[in-house]
Amino acid sequence: MKVSNAVMGMLVLGAAAVASSAASAQTKWNLPAAYPPDNFHSENLVAFAKDVADATGGKLQITVHPGASLFKAPEIKRSVQTGQTQIGEVLISLHENEDPVFGVDVVPFLATSFDESKKLWQASKPAVEKKLASQGLMVLFAVAWPPQGIYSKVPPNSVADMKGLKWRAYNAGTSRIAELVGAQPVTIQAAELPQALATGAVNAFMTSSATGYDSKVWETLSYYYDTQAWLPKNVTFVNKAAFDALDKPAQEAVLKAAVAAETRGFKMSQDKTAWYMDQLKANKMNVAPPGDALKTGLKKIGDQLTADWQKRAGADGEAVIAAYKKM
Repeated sequence: MKVSNAVMGMLVLGAAAVASSAASAQTKWNLPAAYPPDNFHSENLVAFAKDVADATGGKLQITVHPGASLFKAPEIKRSVQTGQTQIGEVLISLHENEDPVFGVDVVPFLATSFDESKKLWQASKPAVEKKLASQGLMVLFAVAWPPQGIYSKVPPNSVADMKGLKWRAYNAGTSRIAELVGAQPVTIQAAELPQALATGAVNAFMTSSATGYDSKVWETLSYYYDTQAWLPKNVTFVNKAAFDALDKPAQEAVLKAAVAAETRGFKMSQDKTAWYMDQLKANKMNVAPPGDALKTGLKKIGDQLTADWQKRAGADGEAVIAAYKKM
């Protein structure tokens, strides 16, 4: 049967319309993150994106951009607020200067285990959600880092030994620690840490065994003291307008995947903590608990920082701490 040019034209136009409709039905989101592709946080984000794609039949595609490749760590939150990207993950304490509630999980020695970290998140989550909602953002999930310890080129037997060190700071709390011990604070985000170590820009800092491993810290530093000072959290949030633009099934898929990501992420962090420590030891780092003098000095600093934080956080901060202590 011969098909006329007119009919053929209509068929082509029809096929194009169908293709266009299918393409428009697919939504693509970008998710900037600050840590290397093989960091467990990044791996968890990729698993989250896959869960969403599977649950929506590919209608919502989330591309994870690890290693600060799309936006640097301090820029990610703003990029999601302004709609430059739809979803992002940040170390929430980076924004403590905006609101003290963002820094509750880095109050020294307030929550020092994974169980305590989960409880602190549940106690502080409503306040964090309220603040982010006022900025057009919606919390999806949070995942803790392994406990924080001190890396140093020389062995600090007491806080007095930290005086004069070039101390890497990544939030208000770590900057304040540097000031209190007489170290020189140098603001360096995780993606920039390997270069800062290689050039000698920093020679001491407090962070997790995970970040130490990611940065191959053993190439320049020799000591790690497992102080277990706090467990900072990465929070993943979405631009509320972008979320509201999804249909109901897609929204439900995102929320369900978020619950799974939080559970999986906490387990990954806990499971990998011992592995990270083993890697530091395998690379000839001196790994040990802090001595009594260092522990006592750090506790004194922790008490001062806790009092400072509660003063800045006011009634909201007191409510969070009270709720946490009741759990």
